[in-house]
Amino acid sequence: MIIYAKYKKKYKKVRVKQNYNVIDKNKTLMINSRIENIIVKFLNNQASNVELDELETWISDSKNELLFKAYIKTNYAIDYNLKKFNADKVKQKLLALEKSEQKTITVRKIRKKINYAVAAAIVGLLITAFVFKDSLFFSPSQTPTPTLVKHNDIIPGSDKAILTLEDGSNVELKKEKTFKTKNVNSNGQQIIYNTKKHKTTEIVYNYLTIPRGGQFFIKLADGTSVWLNSESKLKYPVAFVDGDTRKVELIYGEAYFDVSPSTAHKGSKFIVKNKFQDIEVLGTEFNIQAYKNEFNVYTTLVEGKVAVNTGKYTQNLIPNEQSILNTTNNKMSISKVDVKYVVSWKNGFFSFRGKPLKDIARVLSRWYDVDIIFKNKTLETLKFKGSLDKDQSIEEILSIMKSNTINNYQIKDNKVIIIE
Repeated sequence: MIIYAKYKKKYKKVRVKQNYNVIDKNKTLMINSRIENIIVKFLNNQASNVELDELETWISDSKNELLFKAYIKTNYAIDYNLKKFNADKVKQKLLALEKSEQKTITVRKIRKKINYAVAAAIVGLLITAFVFKDSLFFSPSQTPTPTLVKHNDIIPGSDKAILTLEDGSNVELKKEKTFKTKNVNSNGQQIIYNTKKHKTTEIVYNYLTIPRGGQFFIKLADGTSVWLNSESKLKYPVAFVDGDTRKVELIYGEAYFDVSPSTAHKGSKFIVKNKFQDIEVLGTEFNIQAYKNEFNVYTTLVEGKVAVNTGKYTQNLIPNEQSILNTTNNKMSISKVDVKYVVSWKNGFFSFRGKPLKDIARVLSRWYDVDIIFKNKTLETLKFKGSLDKDQSIEEILSIMKSNTINNYQIKDNKVIIIE
């Protein structure tokens, strides 16, 4: 399991060994009644500040943290086997969680009171539990349709990219493979450009291409951080001209930008270009999604201020706003969004908020590098809501999604066939 701890606006992967053999089911009794009561209150957003402080202190002990996670896993992580017993009791718990969620339990609020890494794991589990409650229970008279799955080598995506240097040569970047020049350094999981300011009058570009089944982090020469999603390509200068407008181009795909502020660069603007629009920023965090063969370009502002310019008109965005540019008619609409779901891909999760299965299939195809085919085309428009860990296997993802909308699927070679 991978959880993500936020530190100085950067997300760091923290790998936690899923070895629950060290905690058997009887050890949950080691949680005293007061702590258990506070945990229950916390999960229902009813704990006081004093109780939250007490819980945080208790969890600071590594043994208690493992115990806490085991308690959450035992009591709230919904597993397929739960269908076999205590279904009514668990369902009532989930209905209570649904009511609690409607009171808007946000990650931001939780983060203020408790260790972020633990909170992220809890929220992921609870969202998954709440979301799939309807598909995880059935009456004794019902029998689930068996899933047809063949052994396959489909694995989740990983950190990998192709770096194209100024001379046109390509360098493969992947885990445990290092690369270094006078301008750049990569450990195979990220690439960092020399941020030391030096005079340059000539702009030289590099390209970073992320294949299907990949993701990568890059720190540009001005200190701007960029997270690139699967099937994306970024063009950027090896070094910026001091004082001039800083320009990069998202040729296609999806990227999250944490832009170094203009105040650190003599007031110079930062512009992200795309075939259909330019985004001008002064120092901010935002997400842009502009995939090939898709008609819409999505720009989502997390914090700060941006101006989206289509050439026809300019639209300013404020935090929690998303612009949707229809590239067929060049028309733009603005809507309010919950940014944590939009940028969840960067933090190790898939978050689908009422998305059609056809759109979800595209996301999964990029990450697992598979083709997903719907034998029954009517399924493509059905909507699904859920939050899933990107480190899960494709079989685990499909098993969780399996409900009245997906009853049968088959994995053959590098294809996932949704049968019914």
